[in-house]
Amino acid sequence: MKKNVLSSHAACPCDSGLAYGDCCGHWHAGIKQGVHAPTPEALMRSRYSAYGLGLINYLLATWHPSTSPGELELPPLKWLGLEVRHAQATGDAGVVEFVARYRESGRGGRMHELSRFVFEDGRWLYIDGEQQVPD
Repeated sequence: MKKNVLSSHAACPCDSGLAYGDCCGHWHAGIKQGVHAPTPEALMRSRYSAYGLGLINYLLATWHPSTSPGELELPPLKWLGLEVRHAQATGDAGVVEFVARYRESGRGGRMHELSRFVFEDGRWLYIDGEQQVPD
């Protein structure tokens, strides 16, 4: 899949209100140099943006090896917005509850998930997510 190019001055896709270069773009560009998202929420936001931008290598690099699919093909979704409902980190464990809006084949949808993260080797990694009942 072709990666989408986004200006560092453009609004970040994760709806943080920051410019891409000051938000998720910082983590996307820095992963190869060992610059990692500092919190579960920052990692989840950067992964949401990576899905929208087609950054498969970033997604795989931030997925815990025990649950990573090894390879990934992204569905043809257009991600429209993100709402973080809750984020918490305690010790080396973190959770983020979010609702992501998308469009697929002209129809709108929502993904409501409770994602789990773990802090290992100096960085947060995505473990898995549990879909929540639509509200």
